[in-house]
Amino acid sequence: MTMEIRVLDPAEWDDWYGTLELAFGGVPESPEERQAWQELTRYDRSIGVWDGERCVGTAGAFTFRLSVPGGAIVPAAGVTMVSVAATHRRRGILTSMMRRQLDDIRAWGEPLAVLTASEPEIYGRFGYGVGAYATRATIDTTRVRLSVPDGTDDVVLRQVDPAKSTAEREAVYARRVTARPGMLVREPGWERVPLLDPEGERGGASPRQCVVAERDGEVVGYALFAIKPEWTPAGADGSVLLKDLEALDPVAEAALWRFLCSIDLTSSVRIHSRPVDDGWQHLVSDIRRCAPTQRDSLHVRLVDLAAALEARRYQAPVDVVLEVADAFCPWNEGRWRLTGDGKGAMCVRTADPADLSLSVRELGAAYLGGTSLVSLAAAGRVRELRGAALVEASVAFGSPVAPWLPHGF
Repeated sequence: MTMEIRVLDPAEWDDWYGTLELAFGGVPESPEERQAWQELTRYDRSIGVWDGERCVGTAGAFTFRLSVPGGAIVPAAGVTMVSVAATHRRRGILTSMMRRQLDDIRAWGEPLAVLTASEPEIYGRFGYGVGAYATRATIDTTRVRLSVPDGTDDVVLRQVDPAKSTAEREAVYARRVTARPGMLVREPGWERVPLLDPEGERGGASPRQCVVAERDGEVVGYALFAIKPEWTPAGADGSVLLKDLEALDPVAEAALWRFLCSIDLTSSVRIHSRPVDDGWQHLVSDIRRCAPTQRDSLHVRLVDLAAALEARRYQAPVDVVLEVADAFCPWNEGRWRLTGDGKGAMCVRTADPADLSLSVRELGAAYLGGTSLVSLAAAGRVRELRGAALVEASVAFGSPVAPWLPHGF
C-alpha cells in the first residue's frame, strides 16, 4: 500500500506514541511520563507516516523560545519524537518527514530548528550541526575538596518539597535563561518536566529531593537531586545524582555544590549534564578525580538563514560574505553578506566575492558560539577565501559563555 504522511489526529496519539516507544526499545513509559508528553504534544505540529492502518513513522515539533548570543530570545522549533519502525527502514521515511517538517517550520516563520539526537550521525545530512555540548562527571567526594568563595557561609540552605517549590525554582530559572545561549524559556506546562520521576526509572535511588539557597529571605538558587544508597564491606558508598542546579550568583552556586559534596553516607556526586565551562570545575581540588567527559547536546539547524543570523549579536564587529551550501533547504543557498556587532546585525544576499565557504551545517554548529569556525576549518569544513576572514568571523561568532541545553525534550 502507498504510505501516507499526515498531521497527527489526537485520536491517533496512542498508536503514534506506541510506534515511538517501540522504535526506542519497546519498554513502555510510566503513566506519569506518558501523560506529561501527551499533554505537551502539539498535534498541529506533529506528523505521522501511515502504511495502511499502521503508524510507521513519527515526528513532532514543540514551540520553543531559545536564548542566543547577546541575550535575545528567538523562536525555535524543538524537533522531537522522531522514529521509524524497524520494519520500514531504508524506504526514505525519515527523509520525507524531515522534508515536510522543515518546510512547515519555514512556513511557521521560525528561523531555527533544534533537537537532541539519539544517534548524532543521523541529522547532519539534514543540515543540523552540534551547537552545544554538555559535561558529565563523577566527583569523588572522598578525595576531592571544594574551595568556596567568601560569603558562602552566609547562604542559607533549606530542604523543600520539589513540587511545592516549583514557583521559586522557576523564578530563578527564568532569570538565568538570557545569561547563557542554548537555554529554553519554559512555556506553561514545561515546569513539570524537571519533576518527572517515575519510580521504575530510579534504579534504586530515592525520590527526587530539592534544596533551595536563600539570602536575606530571597531564593537565589536550587538543586534537584536524588540519593542512591549503596554499601560495601568498608561502609557507606552512596551517590548523589544531580538532576538540576541553577543559581543567581557564584556564591549561592558554590553553597549548593558544597552541600551536594558533603551529604552523609555518600562518596560521589554524579553529574549528568552541565555546561562545559561550569564553575564547579574551578572549585574542586582535583579535577582528575572528577573524570569529566564531554558529549554532544543541542543540534542546531538554520531554517531561515538571514533571520537567524540577524537575531543574535556578535562579540566583535563582523563584515563577511558567506558562500553557503544547503541542498536540503535550497532557499538558504548562495552568498550572504553578514554585518554586525554587539548591538545588531544585518544579513542580505549579495553578488560580492565570498570570504568564507561553508555549509549550513557549519553555521548551525557555530551559531550559539560554542564551536569556533577556526576549529571547523581545521577539519576542512570551512574554507577561507579572503585572508584574515576566518579569524575575524570566528571571533565575532564566539560567545564568552558556553551554550548549554538545561533539559531534554
